[in-house]
Amino acid sequence: MSGSTTSENIEAVAIGAFDGMHTAHQELLRRLGHNGAVVVIDKGNATLTPGRERCHYAHYPCLFFELSSIKHLDAKGFVELLKRTFPNLKKIVVGYDFAFGKDRRYGIEDLRRLFDGVVEVVPEQKIEELSIHSRHIKELLRRGEIELANKMLGRLYSVEGRVVAGQGIGKEELVPTINVEVEGFILPKPGVYATYTEIEGKRYPSVTFIGHRLSTDGRFSVETHIIGQKLSKTPKKVRIYFVKYLRPNQKFDTLKDLKAQIQKDIQQAKEKVL
Repeated sequence: MSGSTTSENIEAVAIGAFDGMHTAHQELLRRLGHNGAVVVIDKGNATLTPGRERCHYAHYPCLFFELSSIKHLDAKGFVELLKRTFPNLKKIVVGYDFAFGKDRRYGIEDLRRLFDGVVEVVPEQKIEELSIHSRHIKELLRRGEIELANKMLGRLYSVEGRVVAGQGIGKEELVPTINVEVEGFILPKPGVYATYTEIEGKRYPSVTFIGHRLSTDGRFSVETHIIGQKLSKTPKKVRIYFVKYLRPNQKFDTLKDLKAQIQKDIQQAKEKVL
């Protein structure tokens, strides 16, 4: 728990894995009221909002239960754990497909049977006839369908990473780029994107490349070019927000051809982010 909130103050909890904190997850949070908290069942494989990234979008105190530490509990044991953790718990909010325990053998009816407060179930949420699930958002990202993924998330999908040294030819031969090492987050489909890049809390219009540098050294990289700005210093870390997929990764015969295409990419990106 964080801030001045203590577990004794909590009267309602939303429970789930919450990878993505997408619009369906936000629907759970809207049912919490003033004295609410988010209980994250952490499976250790979150890639849309890894680790405590989820708390950034929760706007409620977060408590993490490692799945490995609770998966042995039966339904009664799980409810007792919640009541011990939150002595004044009056309401549990879950999604329509919530299940828990070993092999997900327990479900909503077990909660209702064993918990002496309210169990509120949020029905399935859809966008464009597609159920809003983390797995669907991940698949959209893998296909480069950023705009629909962003609709499901209710925000621009973003990744964060530390800045690393690049090839050294961008500034001299092409355009200056920030090379980013991204860990923990799922990366969208390789290619070029219209993006925003956040540096020290400020967002800049940008164009971002993900993939193997086919025209130069062949190495995988994430590189972002800040449009129309010259940075006074190299940042230590950045966050990249994805707006639109522009084109697939391509191999060019010369750096001159690559630079010409990058200029076209920048123009295209400007139409989306300026």
